[in-house]
Amino acid sequence: MGWNALEYWGKDARRLQPLTGGVANDVWSVQIGGQLAVARLGTRSNADLGWETELLQHLDRNGMTVPLPIPTMDGRMFVDGLLVMQYLEGGPPETADDWRRVADTLRQLHRLTQGWPQRPGWKSSTDLLQVDRGTRIDLTAMPPEGVARCRAAWARLAGRQTCVVHGDANPRNILLSAGRVALIDWDESHVDVPDLDLELPHNAADLDAHAWDIAEQASAAWEAAVCWRDEYAVKRLAQVRAV
Repeated sequence: MGWNALEYWGKDARRLQPLTGGVANDVWSVQIGGQLAVARLGTRSNADLGWETELLQHLDRNGMTVPLPIPTMDGRMFVDGLLVMQYLEGGPPETADDWRRVADTLRQLHRLTQGWPQRPGWKSSTDLLQVDRGTRIDLTAMPPEGVARCRAAWARLAGRQTCVVHGDANPRNILLSAGRVALIDWDESHVDVPDLDLELPHNAADLDAHAWDIAEQASAAWEAAVCWRDEYAVKRLAQVRAV
């Protein structure tokens, strides 16, 4: 059905212009009921999208600013891979104080989702110590020496409490205003060890040297694995120490 599914949000629903949304999805600004919104079309399963929309509703109920899903006219949260969400305004973090606000928001996410079930089909970094594949990650596609380095970095996270991590807290996915920090683009969110969210500019999460090293290495390994073969992944793998 593709973008034709937008009609389920109303006869006047229409696409406006494409937005940056990563390689996995087609993301557009849309008009729904005369209001600006954001729509994302991808190939995720209903179970995957159900997990994401339930998470966003939970976070909204608990005071976080997230792009809340907009239901169809008949009450569905998504149709054939199409998800429509509130449009949020704001600018990216720039200063050390901005990033400290981001760190506080990420820690709020981590507190609110302890014990949350894993996203369907996903594996955590510590799961990948034992298995080779999980959603976008395929360790068999990486050089064996690189896999060993990634697993050595993730092994340092073993036994820690897990929660939902945003998974892609870069400036493009953070919208700041005077009163709030909004996190958008939850397509990479899953259950993992919170350290993966805390390698932030200015060490905004205030990690000591040992904790920073663990977070930095684990995050570099994760991004290398999830993006493998592109230039950024190669750069991130080079930052993971040899075993």
